[in-house]
Parts: sequence; structure tokens; C-alpha cells
Amino acid sequence: MLQLDDVSKDFGGLKALSDLTFNVRKGQIKGLIGPNGAGKTTLFNLITGVFPPSRGTIIFLGEEITHHKPEKISRLGVSRTFQQPHLFKSLTVWENVMLGRHYRTQSEFFACGLRLPNAALEEKAIKEKSLEYLSVFGLADKKNQIANKLPLGEQRYLEVARALATEPKLLLLDEPTSGLNDHETELFQDLLFRIREMGVTLLVIEHHMKFIMGLCEEIAVLNFGNKIAEGSPREIQVSPEVITAYLGTEDSLA
Repeated sequence: MLQLDDVSKDFGGLKALSDLTFNVRKGQIKGLIGPNGAGKTTLFNLITGVFPPSRGTIIFLGEEITHHKPEKISRLGVSRTFQQPHLFKSLTVWENVMLGRHYRTQSEFFACGLRLPNAALEEKAIKEKSLEYLSVFGLADKKNQIANKLPLGEQRYLEVARALATEPKLLLLDEPTSGLNDHETELFQDLLFRIREMGVTLLVIEHHMKFIMGLCEEIAVLNFGNKIAEGSPREIQVSPEVITAYLGTEDSLA
């Protein structure tokens, strides 16, 4: 689904990523770990078109997207969340998801403003589909609540629901369990398995080791912009390079 070949990103004299080759298979839940500053979020920014790579090639579903704009990449089927939830906090929960859904609308501005039949039907479909996504995350009964009134865990659910409303083929999650308690983290893991069953491929940045080891069938490890390991959770747990560079001891991977 996603292929990066010898991708590098330089910020002046800083090499954020160096000659990274990285693949994600369709239907996979793949993890991406590494210490702060390893280049993980930079990688997400390159995939989604926020920054162009300094060198290398990015291919999504057979199409080169190396220098595509973010909106074009989103329309091709790539969506993401952020380390801190990026919500329209003065809008309702339902309105937030509907905004994500509007990315897939066909009606033009004047048709919507004049409430022409096709636009009205499309708006009705957007509301119904958005409510379905809220139901997946247990937020349907809070659809009319203002988004910034939700606790952090539910704000994270809402951000993922909005990302799903764009109908992504690949969903990038940046530290989705940050700020969640153990119970919320466990529930979130179950939700991600459900999302994969919906046909969405997942690439997940995470520092919560128990969560990522239980979620992913394959994990890549970055350190100082370089990929130092890639393999199954067990292979990552026993990798001397990972233990030395990132986790300190094998016990901290368990």
C-alpha cells in the first residue's frame, strides 16, 4: 500500500530522516517506535504532504505522491491524527465528524447555499454516515455536545472518527494513547482492531510498549532519523540495537 524508497529529510544542517526505506502492506497494523526526536512525526508529515522529502520517493497504491499537496493525498485515501487532538472545539461532536465527511462531497458551494435537491440529499447522507462513525466510538449520545467539553479520551476517539469520515485507505495515528488511562487504552486497542476489520490499514506511532506490542504484527524502530530495526514484536523485543538505542533493557519492552 505504501512504499518509501531512500527517503531523507533535511532541515538546514539537521538530518531528520536519512535514506529511509519503509513499506506498509494492505490490511496491516504496523507500529513505528523510537525515542523523541527520532523522526517519527517527520515521517508522517512527509507521507501526508506537509513537507516534501529532500530526497527519495513515496508511492501510495502505485501512485507516486512524493510532491503531492496534502489535500490531494487525503483524497487518494490517506488520513491522520495528531499527538494532541486537533478538533474544531467550538463545534459540536457531530459537526466535527461531518466536516471530515464533507471531504467526500460532490455538491458545489452554490448548490449547498440554495439547498438544491441533490445537495440536500447529500447533506442528509453526511449526517447519517457521521452518526454511524460516532456510534462506533460510543459518542452518538453526545453528538450535540461541544467538542471541547469532552474528556481527553473521548476527544481522541472523536478525532479518529473524523479521520475515518474521510474514508481513508491508510490511517496514520500519532501517539493515540497519550493521556489515556489503562482502561481507555485497552478499549482503544479493541477499536483499532475494529477499524482494521472495516478495511482500513493502520500505521501507528506510539510510546506505550504494552499497547504497541499487543496491537501490531510488525514494528519499525527509528533512532536519529535512521531505521535501526524492523520485524515482529518479539523480534523487536530482543533486538540488541533497539535495547541499546531506545529501551535500555529488555525488561522495558515486555
